[in-house]
Amino acid sequence: MATWQEIEHEVPELAAHIRAAMGRSKHKTMATLRKDGSPRISGTEVEFTDGEVWLGSMPGSVKARDLLRDPRVAIHSASDERMEHPGDAKIAGRAVEVTDPVLKERFGGPHGQNFHLFRVDVTEAVLTYVDYDTEQLVIESWREGSGHRVVRRK
Repeated sequence: MATWQEIEHEVPELAAHIRAAMGRSKHKTMATLRKDGSPRISGTEVEFTDGEVWLGSMPGSVKARDLLRDPRVAIHSASDERMEHPGDAKIAGRAVEVTDPVLKERFGGPHGQNFHLFRVDVTEAVLTYVDYDTEQLVIESWREGSGHRVVRRK
């Protein structure tokens, strides 16, 4: 697993495009796993700070309970074809709960407010878009253990 900073160092251009795609809108879609193993889709917000990917959640929310039980998570940006780098981005990994009250307060929680804060250890980062010049779907990815890869499909 990698920090976001490690991915930025290894594949800076891909990381920049993924971060830009994630930053286009406030809300993302997050997939977690229910107790029975079936997927759950929830809305979420993502923050890139101090070389890490961060998620927050209200206390006792179903997505937080999912992550505490099984930390595997996937986050998907909104798609937008009007941007300079159109398409969408995905980040997957494992969510690690952070309970340090000083760190939690730094991430926007008023002193004493109860909420869940998760750092995501990244295992996969993907940018998908259409290259209109070549009329190809482009899937550019970084995966733990595999590194950087670009796939083009007609």
